[in-house]
Amino acid sequence: MASSLRELRERRRSVSTTQKITRAMEMIAASRIIKAQKNARAALPYTRAITHAVSALATHSEVEHPLLHDHQPPRRSAMLLITGDRGLAGAYSANVIKAAEQLHTRLVKEEGQENVQYITGTKGVAYFEFRDRHIEQSWTGFSDAPTYAHAREIADVLIDRFLAPFDEGGVDQIHVVGTRFVSTLTQQATAVRLLPLVVEDRDHEPGDGEIIPFYDFEPNASAVLDQLLPMYVANRIYTALLQSAASELASRQRAMKSATDNAQDLIETLTREANQARQAEITQEISEIVGGAVALSES
Repeated sequence: MASSLRELRERRRSVSTTQKITRAMEMIAASRIIKAQKNARAALPYTRAITHAVSALATHSEVEHPLLHDHQPPRRSAMLLITGDRGLAGAYSANVIKAAEQLHTRLVKEEGQENVQYITGTKGVAYFEFRDRHIEQSWTGFSDAPTYAHAREIADVLIDRFLAPFDEGGVDQIHVVGTRFVSTLTQQATAVRLLPLVVEDRDHEPGDGEIIPFYDFEPNASAVLDQLLPMYVANRIYTALLQSAASELASRQRAMKSATDNAQDLIETLTREANQARQAEITQEISEIVGGAVALSES
């Protein structure tokens, strides 16, 4: 019984230490998610402005641009998968990897395309390396705090691959699979086609009475597109990285809170079992003392 009591106390001490770690990680994630949400909101005005500009170019110009060319049927696609660098974030990375696998199945098996894989985050890299699947290029180390420089580096690589001839490894489509931050309780894994460019301006619905302005592009629409479209692609990737970063922190906060609560429940259970074991031990000792006294008196 003494051995069982000792084991229960050691388990309770171990669980208590783990609870301190999970509580600390929960507090860290809670403090960082506020900054991540601010960064995502701060990027929205620029996103809206550049979306309006690209929409105007696509709507009011007749320029043919390589980033707008839609090859049908597509023969080869590239996929950018955005995952986390660290674990202990619940099903965050697992959900986005599942969405990527579903997209991969559709592109390869249903549409007959080749798929070129790009990844951000060590979790996605580890998943593909464990299954011995080829990764064209990966970026790690910034999943919870991405910057525009990271997004621009990724965008440059993807745009170069999209503009390259098919015979030299070029792709006809580029897809981004990430996580959309809805709230601290809800995050959704999403897959969107990034290239060829599909401009979607959802701020205004057709027929709302808005007067369409007249646009004049200097020096010309083609030159403006050459400068604006790469910026638009980089911004879309940057927005996806920020959304994924906020989602990762929210998932980690929720997972660590759940782990802390479970640890508290386990500590209470172990405390009751230890008290019961201690009471049984005391009862046994009293019984042995009484039995010994009775034996001595009878002798």
